[in-house]
Amino acid sequence: MEVQRGFPLLKQQYKALIKKNFLVAWRNKMATFLQLCASLFFIFLLFIIQRAIEARFSSSTSYKDVRDPEPLLSPPIPPCEDKNFIAFPCYDFIWSGSQSPKISQIVNGIMANNPGRSIPSSKVLSFRTRDEVDDWLFKNPMRCPGALHFVERNASVISYGIQTNSTPVANRGVFEDPTFTFQIPLQLAAEREIARSLIGDPNFSWVVSLKEFAHPAFEVFSALRTIGPTFFLAVAMFGFVFQINALIIEKELKLRQAMTMMGLYDTAYWLSWFTWEGFITLLSSLLTVLFGMMFQFDFFLNNNFAVVFLLFFLFQLNMVGFAYMVSAFISKSSSTTTVGFFIFIVGFMTQLVTAFGFPYSENYSKSYRIIWSLFPPNLLAQGLQLLAGATATPEDPGVSWSGRTKCAFNDTECVITMNEIYIWLVVTFFLWFVLAIYLDNIIPNISGVRKSAFYFLTPGYWTGKSGNKVKEGSVCSCTGSVPALDSIIPDDEDVLEEENIVKQQAMQGEVNSNVAVQLHGLVKIFPGTTKMGCCKCERKSPFHAIKGLWVNLAKDQLFCLLGPNGAGKNYYYLIV
Repeated sequence: MEVQRGFPLLKQQYKALIKKNFLVAWRNKMATFLQLCASLFFIFLLFIIQRAIEARFSSSTSYKDVRDPEPLLSPPIPPCEDKNFIAFPCYDFIWSGSQSPKISQIVNGIMANNPGRSIPSSKVLSFRTRDEVDDWLFKNPMRCPGALHFVERNASVISYGIQTNSTPVANRGVFEDPTFTFQIPLQLAAEREIARSLIGDPNFSWVVSLKEFAHPAFEVFSALRTIGPTFFLAVAMFGFVFQINALIIEKELKLRQAMTMMGLYDTAYWLSWFTWEGFITLLSSLLTVLFGMMFQFDFFLNNNFAVVFLLFFLFQLNMVGFAYMVSAFISKSSSTTTVGFFIFIVGFMTQLVTAFGFPYSENYSKSYRIIWSLFPPNLLAQGLQLLAGATATPEDPGVSWSGRTKCAFNDTECVITMNEIYIWLVVTFFLWFVLAIYLDNIIPNISGVRKSAFYFLTPGYWTGKSGNKVKEGSVCSCTGSVPALDSIIPDDEDVLEEENIVKQQAMQGEVNSNVAVQLHGLVKIFPGTTKMGCCKCERKSPFHAIKGLWVNLAKDQLFCLLGPNGAGKNYYYLIV
């Protein structure tokens, strides 16, 4: 088998890691299912909340598109028992002016001629003066919806007034407006009977019809706009926690370190994770949009499919990059759930602030928006606000693909468009991804090894050749040149013979099928350092721990390495 190098080796490692990620996901089916389909549960909750709110205000036309209102002909005085909030026993109405026989006759006509039903005398109370009515209402709260106050001025003039509570109330989906359910019916009944009394014709026709103004639907309550950002953040947090946990487990079990020692390229490692998580994010975002369309949300139906899908995809991809960056600071897999919960709580609070207009408003400077937009949940909240606002009523057309670069027609304070949100999500994703790779190199790994803070400035990092400079040690260490490797001839004849065999096989490109591992001139050099104190400078020279080792390790044989304490056997074992 020919040894791969360069790009072919990178390709080989990439394929192997993709297969590894697939197998891990397949073995953890429940976690993979939650990562893909968690949105179904939260969208179902949004659907229930939305329907509950709509049922609460189902009797009101404020949330409906009314083009040709139905007329209301001579509405009757309703029984007091039909009121949403009433104490028993109750009265349909009470009245003052009982000292006048004519007014008593008018009230009797109101009770007898109420459309649909006559009002029994037991459901009406009479008083002489208005003060007596006020005193009774004060002592008997919630027992009567209102009162009529009559005054007989002279034989041809009778005045009246209506006393009622004008506060609209709602209960179990029934919206009650006292103006239409009590005040207007009582007013029409009083005027009808006063007119019949003054004319002297008890059959005088008095028919009044009422119509509300034709109007479009007002902005309806949107569960998705109000609590959607929190729910979709929770969906993304499943993948966020699973991703951090997978990275930390590889770090904690030293799997990453072992793969690196076997020649794994960092490029293959990160590219495989990015590809796999990008694929999972793609499926999760697609399912989120399809679930939303399945539940018939205007948000998903009226906005362009690509516009909505891109918002969820870029946000979840951004959270993947954020997870890579956060994982650099965590060393124990048991901490991942705590970190995920903390980030969710912070995201929930910042999304609440975003919903109140900070800082995506003309009242705040651009610098606030730049800082605020670095945190992915804030961009999601603002994106959902824009898309939900563009579908606030059934008449709103939503955001089209070409309209993503423009402000919505009903956005009175437009400081950011959907296209700008996409750009922010892409830019911050690359920011988190680059930071993740950088921090992964400069923060000590499980063995305490790290690179210099400026490792990326050295040519060897980009070319793969370390040159003649030692680049290990602490960030502030000064490294010197590697001492020249002396030409050392082994004293032991067996060692010399083994070295010559391995060198000859290496020169001729021979591959022995009985050899499991073949070492070519293994060298380990510990760097020299210079430590600057207040009054002195201490310098240690570099030295060789292993000075060129050539050896074949045979298959199916136990290899033992003997040596005194401190000889570096553990390091040699890890290298092998």
